[in-house]
Amino acid sequence: MILLEAHKISKSFGTDLILADINIEVHSGERVALVGRNGSGKSTLLKILAGELVPDRGDIAIAKEVSIGYLEQNSTFRSTNTIYGELESVFADLLDIERRLRDIERRMAEADPNAEPEDYEKLLAEYDRLQERFTAAGGYTYQADIQSVLNGLGFGDRDPDTPVDALSGGQKTRLALGKLLLAKPDLLILDEPTNHLDITTLTWLENYLKHYPGALLVVSHDRYFLDRLVDKVYEISRGVSKKYHGNYSAYLEQKAADLERAWKAYEKQQKEIQKLEDFIQRNIARASTTKRAQSRRKRLEKMDKLERPAGEERRARIHFDITKPSGRDVLVARGLVYGYEGRKIGGPVSFDLHRGESVALVGPNGIGKTTLLKTIAGLLPKIAGDIQLGANVTIGYFDQEQSGLNPNKTVLNELWDAYPLMDEKDVRTVLGSFLFSGDDVLKPVAALSGGEKARLALAKLMLARDNFLILDEPTNHLDLDSKEVLEAALMDFPGTILFVSHDRYFINRLATRIIELSHDGLTDYLGDYDYYVEKKALQEELERLEADDRAEKKARTASRGDPDDYEAAKRKKQEERRRKRRIEELEQEIERLEKDIHGLEQRLLAPEVFNNYEEAQKITKEVEERKQQLDALIDEWTLLQS
Repeated sequence: MILLEAHKISKSFGTDLILADINIEVHSGERVALVGRNGSGKSTLLKILAGELVPDRGDIAIAKEVSIGYLEQNSTFRSTNTIYGELESVFADLLDIERRLRDIERRMAEADPNAEPEDYEKLLAEYDRLQERFTAAGGYTYQADIQSVLNGLGFGDRDPDTPVDALSGGQKTRLALGKLLLAKPDLLILDEPTNHLDITTLTWLENYLKHYPGALLVVSHDRYFLDRLVDKVYEISRGVSKKYHGNYSAYLEQKAADLERAWKAYEKQQKEIQKLEDFIQRNIARASTTKRAQSRRKRLEKMDKLERPAGEERRARIHFDITKPSGRDVLVARGLVYGYEGRKIGGPVSFDLHRGESVALVGPNGIGKTTLLKTIAGLLPKIAGDIQLGANVTIGYFDQEQSGLNPNKTVLNELWDAYPLMDEKDVRTVLGSFLFSGDDVLKPVAALSGGEKARLALAKLMLARDNFLILDEPTNHLDLDSKEVLEAALMDFPGTILFVSHDRYFINRLATRIIELSHDGLTDYLGDYDYYVEKKALQEELERLEADDRAEKKARTASRGDPDDYEAAKRKKQEERRRKRRIEELEQEIERLEKDIHGLEQRLLAPEVFNNYEEAQKITKEVEERKQQLDALIDEWTLLQS
């Protein structure tokens, strides 16, 4: 079933044409990604589809009674509510039913069934009706759903009575996302939902959305997220859209193959055109061959000429080099305690970095990763411990906030003032390689987008030629194409890299080692992100087995004392095993139902079905029944997980 369809959408702002000819459709249960360069119009299109903007031309069709939920990028809102109260407000209708049930219970307790039997029967009937509605709407699971979202989106450690207005912008965006997930609209439209999320929260969101009963249309620069989640990709380039089936990696492969085929077809036709034109030119004036030349001219005039393939849009050109290599030992940290304005955030920690390593620093938000990087870079004083840099080590630091850029300068002067001995032509050449061309270099830094500021900061970093790069979220604000260029440049860098990133694809490609920060200190993993995830899973499994072993030993010890304690421990262990088995059964059943629903929806698209009203109605009913079963299973799965 098609939930949403957009046809020939166009939108301009002033004289700037943003969207020229956009076609897109989203079917039930689909996970669709919208990709394209920064500034290509992705967010504008989402706003149009969500009804926040009106297109200049084109049509949007939304299936009857389809509910749409929209998360704006950097969505913030003001509310006098608490965190829990804001999430609970999603269930306002349910809470109203619950209040009515409590009221009827009170009235029934006060009533005398023998004195007024008819009134009492009416109360009972009303109570049964409301109770049925309450159960069907998730009345016994909504609190568990709220708690699951609170924990999953990183609010588990916060007081649920914290006022919404006390939250940061990123936290408010996460809260807005949580409300949408709880509301469960038929179609979720999400603009950069992975912003402001640490790796643990990202992983939870992925798993949640994989089992989400509705459809999903998402813009994200997180390639790992897109690869794991989506099954269809629409690319917006030069104002038009093109559809690809599969995840993000499949889209890249198809796009490259399409471009290669287009070039081959174009070159083949150009050779044919050249041959025809040569024949016409040589033979049109000769009496013996003029008819054949005229025939070829007609053939040439009727030919559908292929346009030259547009090819790739202009890409940034980044290359990091060093003035001179460092010694083998780049950094030695011993008993390092770090913090801000004298307040300890983390430590003591001890670790070494060696020449040529590319080390990712990972850990939850708020653990102090940025503070540690700034301390190592010398931008913050250490609270205790020792930091030693090796021979010939020079540090280049990338600040995720780009606080080193002067908002009052132009792009040209920001770079030129940092390197005044360069010729203006050379400065402009460097800026051009970072996609600043023409009048772009005269823009004030304050007017730049987040992605443009990031590219300017990277240009300054590249010219420094330092041999030890400390990078704090270098891919923030960059579009997917710029991320790939930066990734390739850093992989070729001959020096040492220490970086923080929430981009798991980027970590996986770049890291040769991972240091995980936690409240207990740090743990070293020699390998990429996939290796880190695998080792973490093994460690957690070992810890679980050890905990089970301790519980069993405790139970055996208890059996020699109080038999009731032993029986209680035994029952608890059996219940835990049953819970885990049920979770596995539910996941298998959920996967089976999702496949059934997808198969039935595909059948609805077949001409022999949608032209047969009775058959279509029958299949539609089957789809709805399976979706109700799926919702119930997901509710049970969420409750067991909490």
